[in-house]
Amino acid sequence: MRLHANARLGPRGRAVMVERVTAGWSTKEAARSAGVSAQTCRKWVARYRAEGAGGLQDRPSVAHRIPARTAPGRVEAICALRRLRFTGAQIAEILAMPSSTVSAVLKRCGMGRLGRLGLQPARRYERQRPGELVHIDVKKLGRITRGAGHRITGRRHYSGRPYDRARVRRGTAGWECVHVAIDDASRLAYAEVLEDETAASAVGFLHRALAFYARHGIQVEAVMTDNGAPYVSAAHALACRERSLRHIRTRPRRPQTNGKAERFIRTMLAEWAYGAIYRSSAERTAALGGWLIRYNQHRPHGALGHRPPAARLAELRNNALGSYS
Repeated sequence: MRLHANARLGPRGRAVMVERVTAGWSTKEAARSAGVSAQTCRKWVARYRAEGAGGLQDRPSVAHRIPARTAPGRVEAICALRRLRFTGAQIAEILAMPSSTVSAVLKRCGMGRLGRLGLQPARRYERQRPGELVHIDVKKLGRITRGAGHRITGRRHYSGRPYDRARVRRGTAGWECVHVAIDDASRLAYAEVLEDETAASAVGFLHRALAFYARHGIQVEAVMTDNGAPYVSAAHALACRERSLRHIRTRPRRPQTNGKAERFIRTMLAEWAYGAIYRSSAERTAALGGWLIRYNQHRPHGALGHRPPAARLAELRNNALGSYS
């Protein structure tokens, strides 16, 4: 237990004071020598005589009895509902308890933050060789047709003309599809902005991604995708067979399986797609190449010891050469 910063007496000083009283000093003399009151001296002497040396230690200030404390059964019910990912407000409503009481119990039990509580633990993995596994995914982005969108301007309303409202409902502005690929071991990434996510676009992107990795000395052995229509098509299967690629699909409704691609997309959106103001989709697309160079060559990567993917790739190559020498 930590002592108060202005405490006159610590356990060692109390022992000295008690020894002086035991040796024949008066209570007032022993208290004066220790710099405390006679009442304090009598308190520590009484504790020493009743409990021995252990009585000279500080005691917690928690009350011995708390009549209004939440019953253990209620605490167990609150924790059980929390493990089912109920919020504090929902638990309070179900158990007819004040939200402040539920919040205090959850905080005391170490369950104040919901986070990944009650979810399956994350299963992290990392391949050892560059090209052993490449993650592939697609992200849709709305086309920029009238300058900066609502993320920049903050305006979500449209003019009162019926034509404009109908055009927004029909979605005639359309979408662009950003196809991404990222190497599991080195995190070296490649991306393209394409018109759609059809099987033909996915196959074309696959060939260009393989060529990109080949230019960096990486022979791709397997690719991982979700179960989207482009990746379950016969054209994609034939392309993988032609290149002797093993095609791994994620579990249905489990995007975490392809987590490295999902995390790369999140970084790409924050730093490229939404990280600047673009006047048109073409301007945004033109900026992608420069951002990819920065990501691969210069940007520190948290999972790689704050080194860029290029440095990680060089390290893996050196390790591979050392194992053969």
